[in-house]
Amino acid sequence: MIFQDIKKEISKIIVGQQEMIESILIALLAQGHLLLEGLPGLAKTTTVNILAKTLGIDFKRVQFTPDLLPSDIIGAQIYDMSKNSFYIKQGPVFTNLLLADEINRAPAKVQSALLEAMQERQVTIAESCYKLPTPFIVMATQNPIEQEGTYSLPEAQLDRFMMKILLDYPDINDEFEILNRAEKNFDIEIKQVADAKTIENAKNEVENVHIDDELKRYILHIVFSTRKHQNLMYGSSPRGSIDLLKTSKAKAYLKGKDFVTPKDILEVVKPTLRHRVILTYEARAKNITPDYILDEIIKELPIP
Repeated sequence: MIFQDIKKEISKIIVGQQEMIESILIALLAQGHLLLEGLPGLAKTTTVNILAKTLGIDFKRVQFTPDLLPSDIIGAQIYDMSKNSFYIKQGPVFTNLLLADEINRAPAKVQSALLEAMQERQVTIAESCYKLPTPFIVMATQNPIEQEGTYSLPEAQLDRFMMKILLDYPDINDEFEILNRAEKNFDIEIKQVADAKTIENAKNEVENVHIDDELKRYILHIVFSTRKHQNLMYGSSPRGSIDLLKTSKAKAYLKGKDFVTPKDILEVVKPTLRHRVILTYEARAKNITPDYILDEIIKELPIP
């Protein structure tokens, strides 16, 4: 499978972080957006950059800062004095893979500029709408520990991300390998092993992966349980149900299967739903996490 070749190319430089790599491929197959949350130095930006090279698709990176403007993302209408007319200057959002680096450093007005692009795959500049290229995927990173100069993402925008991945430090063996590679300090060539057409064909194959009606009901039971859990102020939206269906099918496809099993669903529940639920104040005071609540829900529900 071509996606094994993509993993191989990424692993030439990235050590470990298998969940991140797998989730990026799932987001790519399901045509969804991805939020990577982790401390600095965990290769978030590097991984996305390498992915673009292996796919041979257009890639742009925006470093989010407090002084960023919406026009810096989507573009603007510019006046040309020599022609006495206006023209549209397209922003970096017009790409296949947009890396929104440290997205929580920009204020809500800038973050909201991405909403239309993420949901409708189009942007509105002046009085005209412009379609974005296919595929179009936003991969955003954020640092969870810094408070100064950061802004929490609005719930409406969080819901547009198909998955949220929490990154941790590498284990001692992986970091030992990182040290060895850093010591050698040689250039590694990343090969292009796919293209936009390959992604589109794979996306169509994922859509044809079979999922039984009982498993669809299982997905709905999980989502509905978040809406009535005592430690949650708000549960997942219907978009969470749709994305859990899509990520389950993509997960099964990456395993080389043409059907979804309960295990496939369970492996993507937390990345797909953890950012779509809002804890009560009491739960936050007790340091309860969304992942803990999702684990509780999974244990209580019978597996089909």
